[in-house]
Amino acid sequence: MPTGKLIYIIDDDTLLLEIYALKFQEYGLPVEAIPDATLALEKLRAGARPDLIMVDIIMPKMSGFDFLEALKREQLAGGATLVVLTNQSQEEEVARANQLGVKEYIIKSSAIPSEICEKVRALCAS
Repeated sequence: MPTGKLIYIIDDDTLLLEIYALKFQEYGLPVEAIPDATLALEKLRAGARPDLIMVDIIMPKMSGFDFLEALKREQLAGGATLVVLTNQSQEEEVARANQLGVKEYIIKSSAIPSEICEKVRALCAS
C-alpha cells in the first residue's frame, strides 16, 4: 500500500539508515536516507519538500534539536510531519521536541523496525 509520500530519515548511523530504508521500502514508503542533518537542511533550503522527516537527536555535525530549530526558524518543510527516532528518553528532551513541533517521539531501543514503519505509515495516512 504505497503512500506516495516522501520520507526523510536523518541519522549518522549508516547501518541503521540502511536497515530502515530497506524496511520502509518493503512497506511501500518512499524514503531518502540522509546521514547528516546539515545535508538534509541543504536539501530543504534548495526546495525539497518531504512529507515526513524522521531525525535522530545525537549526531556529530548538527544535533537533531539544532536541525529542528533551524526548520522552525527558517520555516522549512512547514507541511512535513516531524518524528524523532532516538535513544534519548529524558522527559526534558521529549518536551523540547514537542515544543519544536514533533508529532511522534520514538525510542529506538523500545521499538522494532516494523513497528516504526507501521507508525510512520499511519502518520503518512493521516
